[in-house]
Amino acid sequence: MKVNKIMAGKLLLSLVIVFGLTVTSCSKGSSSKNSSTATGWKINDKKGGFQYASNFKKQATGPGLVMVEGGTFTMGKVQDDVMHDWNNSPNQQHVQSFYMDETEVTNLMYMEYLDWLKRVFPPDQENYKNIYEGASPDTLVWRNRLGYNETMTNNYLRHPAYASYPVVGVNWIQAVEFSKWRTDRVNENTLEQQGYLKKDAKVTQVSADKTFSTETYLAAPTKTMGGDEEIVLKGRRNSKAKPGKADKDGNVKEAKNVYAQRSSGLILPEYRLPTEAEWEYAAAADVGQREYNIYKGQKKYPWSGSYTRSGKRQVRGDQLANFKQGKGDYGGIAGWSDDGADITNKVKSYPPNDFGLYDMAGNVAEWVADVYRPIVDDEASDFNYYRGNVYTKNKIGEDGKAEIVTAETQVFDTLSNGRIIARNFPGEIAQVPVDEKETYLRQNFDKSDNRNYRDGDKQSTRYFKFGGAEEEDNPKTKEAHRMYDSPVHNVSTDSLGGMVRKYDKSSKRTTLVNDNVRVYKGGSWRDRAYWLDPAQRRYFPQDMATDYIGFRCAMSRVGPKADKKKRPRN
Repeated sequence: MKVNKIMAGKLLLSLVIVFGLTVTSCSKGSSSKNSSTATGWKINDKKGGFQYASNFKKQATGPGLVMVEGGTFTMGKVQDDVMHDWNNSPNQQHVQSFYMDETEVTNLMYMEYLDWLKRVFPPDQENYKNIYEGASPDTLVWRNRLGYNETMTNNYLRHPAYASYPVVGVNWIQAVEFSKWRTDRVNENTLEQQGYLKKDAKVTQVSADKTFSTETYLAAPTKTMGGDEEIVLKGRRNSKAKPGKADKDGNVKEAKNVYAQRSSGLILPEYRLPTEAEWEYAAAADVGQREYNIYKGQKKYPWSGSYTRSGKRQVRGDQLANFKQGKGDYGGIAGWSDDGADITNKVKSYPPNDFGLYDMAGNVAEWVADVYRPIVDDEASDFNYYRGNVYTKNKIGEDGKAEIVTAETQVFDTLSNGRIIARNFPGEIAQVPVDEKETYLRQNFDKSDNRNYRDGDKQSTRYFKFGGAEEEDNPKTKEAHRMYDSPVHNVSTDSLGGMVRKYDKSSKRTTLVNDNVRVYKGGSWRDRAYWLDPAQRRYFPQDMATDYIGFRCAMSRVGPKADKKKRPRN
């Protein structure tokens, strides 16, 4: 009897030990970064399976960008409206955190873009003759009928004396295309550094049929860079870590035959133009002046106070921005009371705002992404507000695979002034509008082009009756659809291929507003102080350029709102 009790005790002790070890091993397995908490399977297994950046910490800050922590603010609040535009009624908005260029895009930055285009798509070849010319800034914007500005016409873009000056003569479309190019070059460089692309191939082996596209790499990596497997490598090559384990930098070496994906955490979101809400929020920079927060009002300028001159003791009286002082006064008196510039000025010539952004007032005005409307529709959206969404998707061929743009299928736009601009490049995935497959029974969007949503479309008219098919043929509905009766300038070709420009001289046009005019923000070297207010807004045709509008890029932030330590739980 005694022996049986001893044996039973030993058996019970063994069961407890085994059970404890089992629980411990399960606990360890579920907490491991390289084990799934859903299935217990290994992640980043050297034999294959699910590959994921389990050691990802935070989004890398792209070249030239600074972090702008998002929040709420009063958009459109101005202290003066001497123009009586009534186009900036105050409304409360919220923007997510994002990144923005520290300075405006400079001549040097844009020249790098032009140099790349010229090397990859030689202008002397018939297929590519319009690419370089279409991307080049319009240097003739400097000319004035009663002014001598030929020095800027000939030198401003390319002379090294102006290298750090903001690029001008760039229309909205060109700014968008530059942003796309920049996205691909930055991600191409990142993937090369991480061992997914052959080292220096972006310089030594790049050609029209071997260009890197971020979206092509993500959707069809075997077609990237012309499908050259010696350039586009299967798996990381320079990581010192063993497959499935992280090196000292936190990089996990994937198994063989695995390309980088969004789940790798290496590929940055796209560079793009900031939305109007983002630009105004970043320019106002209320974050640094709590007394000017949304509940008590908004600053008149990107800096504190109601004056354009510094009140700091060492630099008291110095101008805080580059703008037109008065009639015939673009810079002040030489050597005294001078803002240091007569036209544009070098970036970073004036103090940054509280987000660390330079020249958010003055120097050059800046393109933003939005289509212009006199009213910001805060009833429809008060979160990441943006008017201008045109949704597209990858074009899929008959073989079920994404179609890659070639020199023969490349798309060019002929602008209203006759200029020809490339809208995509060989190596990219061809895009088409979204259709019923994406919109059917959706509540959040029902068509591809949403630029005139709730403002100019048929649903916005008082003649439209939802569910009434007969309203489609109502002449009043069709007429009301042209809410913005802007001029229509046509460019066509004759039977010999010559360009025919037809200027709209109709006297019945009532507005310049349409779906192709874009907002630009901030004052410039040509503007009086009135336009330095971040809330002021103006518009200009997207296919035209001036000597006072430039741009800067933005990038969305993924992950947490800010890099802050977790608050301790009570």
